[in-house]
Amino acid sequence: MAPALSGTLGASSVAALRPCAGRRAPSAATSVAPRGSGAVRCDRGLRWEAHRSRGRSLRVRCDAAVAEKPAGEEAAGEKFEYQAEVSRLMDLIVHSLYSHKEVFLRELVSNASDALDKLRFLGVTDSSLLADGGELEIRIKPDPDAGTITITDTGVGMTKDELKDCLGTIAQSGTSKFLKALKENKDLGADNGLIGQFGVGFYSAFLVAEKIVVSTKSPKSDKQYVWEAVADSSSYVIKEETDPEKMLTRGTQITLFLRPDDKYEFADPSRIQGLVKNYSQFVSFPIYTWQEKSRTVEVEEDEEPKEGEEATEGEKKKKKKTVTEKYWDWELANETKPIWMRNPKEIENTEYNEFYKKTFNEFLDPLAHTHFTTEGEVEFRSVLYVPGMAPLSNEEIMNPKTKNIRLYVKRVFISDDFDGELFPRYLSFVKGVVDSNDLPLNVSREILQESRIVRIMRKRLVRKTFDMIEEIAEKEDKEDYKKFWESFGKFIKLGCIEDTGNHKRLAPLLRFHSSKNEGDTISLDQYVESMPESQKAIYYIATDSLQSAKTAPFLEKLVQKDIEVLYLIEPIDEVAIQNLQTYKEKKFVDISKEDLELGDEEEETKETKQEFTLLCDWVKQQLGDKVAKVQISKRLSSSPCVLVSGKFGWSANMERLMKAQTLGDTSSLEFMRGRRIFEINPDHPIIKDLSAACKNEPDCTEAKRAVELLYESALISSGYTPESPAELGGKIYEMMAIALGGRWGRSDTEKAEVSMGEASAEADSSEGTVTEVIEPSEVRPESDPWRD
Repeated sequence: MAPALSGTLGASSVAALRPCAGRRAPSAATSVAPRGSGAVRCDRGLRWEAHRSRGRSLRVRCDAAVAEKPAGEEAAGEKFEYQAEVSRLMDLIVHSLYSHKEVFLRELVSNASDALDKLRFLGVTDSSLLADGGELEIRIKPDPDAGTITITDTGVGMTKDELKDCLGTIAQSGTSKFLKALKENKDLGADNGLIGQFGVGFYSAFLVAEKIVVSTKSPKSDKQYVWEAVADSSSYVIKEETDPEKMLTRGTQITLFLRPDDKYEFADPSRIQGLVKNYSQFVSFPIYTWQEKSRTVEVEEDEEPKEGEEATEGEKKKKKKTVTEKYWDWELANETKPIWMRNPKEIENTEYNEFYKKTFNEFLDPLAHTHFTTEGEVEFRSVLYVPGMAPLSNEEIMNPKTKNIRLYVKRVFISDDFDGELFPRYLSFVKGVVDSNDLPLNVSREILQESRIVRIMRKRLVRKTFDMIEEIAEKEDKEDYKKFWESFGKFIKLGCIEDTGNHKRLAPLLRFHSSKNEGDTISLDQYVESMPESQKAIYYIATDSLQSAKTAPFLEKLVQKDIEVLYLIEPIDEVAIQNLQTYKEKKFVDISKEDLELGDEEEETKETKQEFTLLCDWVKQQLGDKVAKVQISKRLSSSPCVLVSGKFGWSANMERLMKAQTLGDTSSLEFMRGRRIFEINPDHPIIKDLSAACKNEPDCTEAKRAVELLYESALISSGYTPESPAELGGKIYEMMAIALGGRWGRSDTEKAEVSMGEASAEADSSEGTVTEVIEPSEVRPESDPWRD
């Protein structure tokens, strides 16, 4: 069926239809009948039809008649080449490809390194190519006065045709063609050290240069050629070099005439040396930069005569003086060698430490290092380090963009800006280098493209990091791991929260204080090994300090039964343990929550339950909605009471932390706060007295006041924050006044004040306000501890 194009057009639009070849276009009046429809056929097989609707619009349809072809015969068509607007393409390459201007030097040095590599390979079969060319090296000379940078290499150079092919053809990589030729010639083999692959790195020079001059001499040619181009231009010039002073023995010299805005930054010799050290530190050929230096020299000068003495010209004495003079000379910029390229068995620990200090500007030796090579789907070499101390700046803690991992491709620095791609956030303290020959980079050579490759690299790097940390933990000298835990323990706990897939490797690395090891920390393995067979869980308590953990009332019964309890004293501890849930099939149990089972509990007798059921109900009646219920405690031995949280809500420690959050949601606080259960110790004298009070005098004001004070005290001892500290203080003062008032006697003035207080109280009661004043009794029993 013939393809068709149809649409609704206004009357004015029909007149604009293009005419068919060889025939005048039909007008709207002739092609469409006013009350019907009409059709016009063009010479090329196009048939136009127009239908008028009841409105003012026209329906136009165009049918193209396609001749049927015999079966098996393919449609013939013309073949066209893609065209590109060169100036626009150059603008995209220069201004839209790279994130930072400084990468131009990395690209040009990489090109120079490739030229030297090519010459070295070709020199294997033709030694004449290496004759009379000097050492294989790269020299970079910035000129702040002229605003230029000159990069010279003694590499393979280029002929006139190669200049057209490599620099005149955008996105054609001479290195890629050379590698292809090497692979075809099996006698030479293929090299993994050549860097270039896209053919656009040279043009990054236009990021900072308004003009580029390339002078090159190939060993294959007797002539030297000059290639010139100006930024924002679609053409270039090639000419033969005729100036004898500018002749090269071999290689290429690139001169960049910097833009006015960039000459002050990139013509600075120290800036150039810094860029070389950052990006091209590990290029296999020496890189020299032109630097200003100083030296101390001795000069002679005339000695001034003393006062009253006159000296003739022939008798003037000379004296030597030491002065500092400045001079310019070449300085090697890449003296540090890529240690990861060597065999680990041949490298001493001191070499690893020196490399670490120079690369990452550290002054302490690392705690550990690992050097490995990974092969398979992704091949890379890496050296990783555990620093000797935690970062001094708080901004670097838990920051995924710490720039601690430096990614290299063929020894050329690519990036250190990874947002948790190569390492998870909790391992951001690890420092190291990763070098690969075949990573999938984008054209700017700044971003890894395939996420699957990155995931494989991340998995292997994390596994090697865990191996390295475990080696520290397994050392006989525990001081190294103690230093590690003090510096990076929080990072490992963060990993328990963020990385559920590695819980089995993270949990053995954890360290905590415990009720049996208050001075030192223990591992979970040590805790499990010391557990009695009857113990089915790992017990812990979360508080704000070690001292509050030691004195918490929740511990009393467990310590009495010789059950070890872990102390979680850092804010992150409780969340980390809750994410672990179990360790070696042992559940983690918070001893500050309800339904605590200690394994060998003795069943309470019915008489005890019945005896204190009345007290529990009476205390619940006094406290009202402040507590969910009142029950007999299984965890107390010396304290009268304790306030425990519900099984599924926040603990007292977590509630305290959530209240302290700057951006905390107060509306969710009531929802997540666990119910509070008031547990009493039936063996404590206070509880026994209250039990007697509820039976004999349940409406006693003093007993009710004692219950309120008992609850407020339990709030504090259990880790909660009282809602009104001032009100609690008032209750304590009142109880102290009852306990201490009149024991040591009072003066006549104080007695008068008391009498006046009583009189005013009576006056208030006569006005309808009843104020009860209770005077402490002067009668002291024999058992009174305050009695003389």
